[in-house]
Amino acid sequence: MVARAVLIAAAASGQGKTTVTAALARKLVRAGRRVRVFKCGPDFIDPMVLARACGSPVESLDLWMVGAERCRALLAEAAAQADAILVEGVMGLYDGTPSAADLSREFGLPVLAVIDAGAMAQTAGALVHGLRDYGPVAMAGVVANRIASAGHAAMVAASLRDIPLLGTLPKQAASLPERHLGLVLPDEVAGLDELLDTLAEQLTLDLAAWDALPAAHIRSGDGAPAGSGAPAVLPLDGARIAIARDAAFMFLYPSNLSMLEALGAQLAYFSPLADEPVPNGATAIYLPGGYPELHAAELSAGQHWQASLRTAHAEGLPIVAECGGMMALAESLQDKQGKDWPMAGLLPGKVAMQARLAGLGAQAMPTGQGALRGHTFHYSRLETTVPAAATNQKHPSGAAGEAVYRVGSLQASYFHGYFPSNPAAVAAMFSRSTA
Repeated sequence: MVARAVLIAAAASGQGKTTVTAALARKLVRAGRRVRVFKCGPDFIDPMVLARACGSPVESLDLWMVGAERCRALLAEAAAQADAILVEGVMGLYDGTPSAADLSREFGLPVLAVIDAGAMAQTAGALVHGLRDYGPVAMAGVVANRIASAGHAAMVAASLRDIPLLGTLPKQAASLPERHLGLVLPDEVAGLDELLDTLAEQLTLDLAAWDALPAAHIRSGDGAPAGSGAPAVLPLDGARIAIARDAAFMFLYPSNLSMLEALGAQLAYFSPLADEPVPNGATAIYLPGGYPELHAAELSAGQHWQASLRTAHAEGLPIVAECGGMMALAESLQDKQGKDWPMAGLLPGKVAMQARLAGLGAQAMPTGQGALRGHTFHYSRLETTVPAAATNQKHPSGAAGEAVYRVGSLQASYFHGYFPSNPAAVAAMFSRSTA
C-alpha cells in the first residue's frame, strides 16, 4: 500500500483550511481511497467535522502536547492502513511554538497550501513562494479557495511557476457554520453530509498529480503501537469511569478515552442533558468540556444528574471536571444573555460568559507524577472563593496559567488534559486513594 501524506496549511486562520481538508477527504473517499485525517494542535470541533468527512476518528498531532514519538506512531499506523493521510494545520503555517511548519519538517510532510484567492490573482504566486521559502518547507502544491472562474484559476496557476495547482474551490453559497469556540458541532448542522458531498463535488482535483506525490515514509521509532504508553501494570484495572457525553459535553480527545481503557478502566457514558444519573457501579466520573452555556436551561432543570453528582461527591468518588464540565458543577452559570441558571453546586462560585476570549494556549498541569500536558480555550470566567490547589504553566513562556481547584474528591479546571502525555498522572486522578 502506498500512502500519500500532506500537511494542509495556510498563511492565516480563516483561509478555508478545514473546508478544503473536509472536501478533499470526502472526495478521496468517494474515489475509493482509504483516508486518515489528523488535526495539528489541540482542537475538538474541527476533528468531529473531519471525522464525518473521512469516516474514521481524527486524532491530534502536536510536537509538544502529544510528543514527537506518539505523533510518529500515529502517523506510522495511519500509513500502514490508508492510501491518503491529510493533516490539517493550525493558524498560519509558521504560527505557534511548535508550528505546523515544525510538524511538516519533523515528519517530512509536504505542505498543501490553501490560499484564499477571492481578492487576488497573480499575487498568489508571491504568497505561496513566501510560504515555501521562509522556513523553508517542502511544497506539494496549492488548493486555491474562492476561485471565480476558469480564467481566474489560470492566472493563479501561472503565478505559481514551479508549484502545481492541485485543486480549486469556487465561492461557496453554503459553508461550515461557526460559533465562538470554532465550528458548530456536526450533529447541529442539518444536511452536513450533503454539504460535504457538495464541497467534494465542487473541489476540482488533479488526481493524477495527487497520485504522483511522493509516498509517505513514516515509521514508528520503536515499533510500539500508537495506543501504547500505559504501564505494564494496569492501575485502573476494575475501575468503572462514568463519562458525561452529549451535545453539552463533547470535547473529548479520542486518545483520552483510549488511554483510560489502556490503563484498565471500563468506560460508561451518561447524558446530563437527558437528565441521566451517574451510571451504577461508577468508581470515578469524568466531565469533559463542551457547550453547557448553550444548554443551561436543560441542565439547570435536570435534577437526577445533579443529585447523582452530589451523592458521588459526598461518597468521595474522584470527579475530574474540565472547562465546560467545571462550569456545570459551579453554583450558577450565566449565559450570554445575562440570565443566571443554577447548576450542580459542587464547586462554590459562579460562572459568567463574556464576549472576549478568557483563556487560550498550551499549558502543563503539575501533578505528583509530573506534568500533564494539554491546553485551554474558553470565553467564560469563574468567580470563586476556593483557593487554587495548583497553577498550570503556559507553554512556552512558563507564565502562570489556569488554576486547578480541589474540593473534596473534585478536581476542576478550565484546563483540558491530553491523557497520553502522562498516564501515571491520569491513573492517579481517577483513583480514589489519590484523589
